[in-house]
Amino acid sequence: MSKTPDPMEYFKAIMNGDVMDVKSASAVFTSASEYAAKLNRIALEAAEKSAELSSVWTKESLKKLEAFGEPLSEPTQIAKISSEIAAEQAQEAPEHLAKFAEVAKSAQMATIELLMTAGKQAQGEVAAAAKKATAAGAKAT
Repeated sequence: MSKTPDPMEYFKAIMNGDVMDVKSASAVFTSASEYAAKLNRIALEAAEKSAELSSVWTKESLKKLEAFGEPLSEPTQIAKISSEIAAEQAQEAPEHLAKFAEVAKSAQMATIELLMTAGKQAQGEVAAAAKKATAAGAKAT
């Protein structure tokens, strides 16, 4: 008869460091956590800048709507003010959208730079581990 493996033995081996290198796992976790924090910072900065741009655009738009706060005697005045506001908004929209695009581009570039750095670091770590394993294998033979 076969004996069912005891999962607790496996977990004990992991906790004792018999199955995996705890220091390496800890270093990987720390490195991943650092990169996650940097990515989070990039995202939060972009969100903050976008919120500021949105707030400015909203305040400008509301300022233009103050024209409706005055009593108007002719219906044509409402139409004229409305069309002027719509024309101004249509004219200014590309400028505002370009500012949002610049924030997105900046965040994208910062993210790419961070990922490139992480890739280079990981490549170096893999090369060092391979060299170490090769050296250990050569000593064993």
